[in-house]
Amino acid sequence: MTKASAQRLTDNARIALQKHFLALSTNDRRLRFGIPLAPESIAAYVERIDFDRDAVFGVHDDALVLVGAAHVAFGGDSAELGISVSPDYRGRGAGSALFERAAEHARNRFIATLFMHCLAENATMMHIARRAGMDVVIEMGEADARLELLPASPASIAGEFVTDRLALYDYAFKANVAAWRSIHDALATPAAEAETPTPLT
Repeated sequence: MTKASAQRLTDNARIALQKHFLALSTNDRRLRFGIPLAPESIAAYVERIDFDRDAVFGVHDDALVLVGAAHVAFGGDSAELGISVSPDYRGRGAGSALFERAAEHARNRFIATLFMHCLAENATMMHIARRAGMDVVIEMGEADARLELLPASPASIAGEFVTDRLALYDYAFKANVAAWRSIHDALATPAAEAETPTPLT
């Protein structure tokens, strides 16, 4: 996977989002949601997401599989952020890309404060929160992180527009590469079969 690019998702991504969560281990689901949600609870959670009111961002690998997701739930002048990244893609910038994209989006929607709530043992999220300058309070094994966002500006709005365009370009590029690989594999298979000698009877 190249440098992580976070793209805003629509309700067409519900199935991919559900697959992403279900691919996480039981412990990873516990770290993401606070409890190890069962598959039916994951499905219900994804179904309840309002993609128009809230914002959901995703990072895709080179095969267009969703390997990271961020859900920004808006409420008044604040928003709560939840992030998950597939194990093989942790430490490669996906989590940070999702956080930065979510914070940028919230800022430009005139949100004053961004919150994250997770288990204190979630080292990945604790690292992202502290690196982003969030105020983190840990109590009874749970962590609350808070970040005061700067007011929106013409530069931040223009920056988000450019980020969106780059994310769409990144996805389109990966889609084209995946399509060419599929065509190449389909053409190569008959040739390989033709070269296989027929065993003598």
